Amino acid sequence: MKKSAMLIAGVLATSSIAFTASAESRGSKSIIPDYQKSNQWYMDAKSVVKRKGTSGIKAKNVILFVGDGMGVSTVTAARILEGQLKGMMGEENDLAMDLFPYTGLAKTYNVDAQTPDSAGTMTAMMSGVKTDVGVIGVDEDIVRGDCSTVAGNELVTALELAEIAGKSTGILSTARITHATPAATYAKSADRNWEDISDMPADAIDGGCEDIASQLVNFESNLRQRFPNARNVDGIEVVMGGGRRHFLPKDADYNSPDASSSVEGDRTDGRDLVSEWQNAYPYGEYVYDQAGFDSIDANTTSKIFALFNESHMQYEADRGNDIAGEPSIVEMTTKAIDVLDNNPNGYFLSVESGRIDHGHHAGSAFNALTDTIAFSDAVKAAVEASDMSETLIIVTADHSHVFTIAGYPKRGNPILGKVVSPGNEEPSLASDGLPYTTLGYSNGRGFRDLGDETNADATYGYSADAGRKDLVGVDTQSSGYHQEALVPLSSETHAGEDVAIYGQGPGAKLISGTNEQSIIFHAMNEAAKLEKKAVSAMKRR
Repeated sequence: MKKSAMLIAGVLATSSIAFTASAESRGSKSIIPDYQKSNQWYMDAKSVVKRKGTSGIKAKNVILFVGDGMGVSTVTAARILEGQLKGMMGEENDLAMDLFPYTGLAKTYNVDAQTPDSAGTMTAMMSGVKTDVGVIGVDEDIVRGDCSTVAGNELVTALELAEIAGKSTGILSTARITHATPAATYAKSADRNWEDISDMPADAIDGGCEDIASQLVNFESNLRQRFPNARNVDGIEVVMGGGRRHFLPKDADYNSPDASSSVEGDRTDGRDLVSEWQNAYPYGEYVYDQAGFDSIDANTTSKIFALFNESHMQYEADRGNDIAGEPSIVEMTTKAIDVLDNNPNGYFLSVESGRIDHGHHAGSAFNALTDTIAFSDAVKAAVEASDMSETLIIVTADHSHVFTIAGYPKRGNPILGKVVSPGNEEPSLASDGLPYTTLGYSNGRGFRDLGDETNADATYGYSADAGRKDLVGVDTQSSGYHQEALVPLSSETHAGEDVAIYGQGPGAKLISGTNEQSIIFHAMNEAAKLEKKAVSAMKRR
């Protein structure tokens, strides 16, 4: 659905206007560029939200929770596992988002792909425009990997609108903060993999494209350059996640005290972005470990930059093995809200549980599900920490995985266990005479019996081992067990079915029904009047 196929010639002409020549400089009443507002995905999703009725909805705060890879089967299995860990049969348990009053479905496909990736899906949620696989913060008229196609295709995000409107803003992730999902809140990139300059081809660097880590540190100055009259812009208040390597020079002298590599940084341009951030915000707090995190006083701290790991943060089950210690997603969420809610104008916060996705890619239901349970705990903590009469909380996933709940296990059968059918005590046998598990993957690296290993990524140290295995004597409920996979691949893949959207608070009804994923932006925008308040803030002298 390229612009050339969906827009009339007069509208097409706007796509060539450079992003810096924004709607602001053309005298428009909106700061969202014309090519974004006339994009068919944008217009259709906005129309759907308007039909549902937005009159009287007033949300001061917005929190978007994204369980990366958290498909419906993941939610169901995590719900059962949490219940069983509580001593229940499991199926009757509820995760925090199960209790939300409004539920809908999102179609996750990208413009050019039936099964999506996180870059295209999060861009849709943050901008109201569906786009291609592998690109961030730009519409479908981009060519992945071609720096020259970025200008004129950049999209304004909900976080940027909140920033211009004078709200406090925050992003946190258990993945690298430069990874696709968190990056889509603040960056514009022709390739999701351009996390630092060492990841970029020479033509992209020569063409003036900026790597994602640099865009994060320069977020305030970049936004001010695009919108010179945006006097409320003061930078993102809370940034927490992993990915320290993309902010540091490739020089051992810049290693953090808890570096796991001999040379922690990856940057080949010599820039120390941590120091650059500290120089820009001398009153802010930069932390890299649990002790630093615990020392932050949310009542007096106005800015936090926290990079807890060289790459991704630990899986929830493996956090105890972190070198210097790192906070849980619950702790990060609570701290972020405590800092952001100091602003009387409200806030916008994006929270990603990135390692749900990584657990699935590694073929480890244990890690994916325990991270989902931790994610649910973070949702619960956010509800308890927020005034829900003025806070819209949306919980969703960017995409699902080829993860199944199968067989005919009896009620209360351990969700991580082997299938035992009703009326029996011994595991059921498949046609090959072997027992099988309730949970499985259609593709991936396959079977592992790693005992009490809590790091799912340990599987990458072994060759793929797909196909049926003799599970007699294997403890499939152990943390180191990885389910069988049918098709051998280097990594298990995403799936293409719809994912759930859960909503609570003002405007939550707007997510009901089966929708394009781009509706999430419009629900947030309409509920909190982000665009309207941003425009109003721009007019004030």
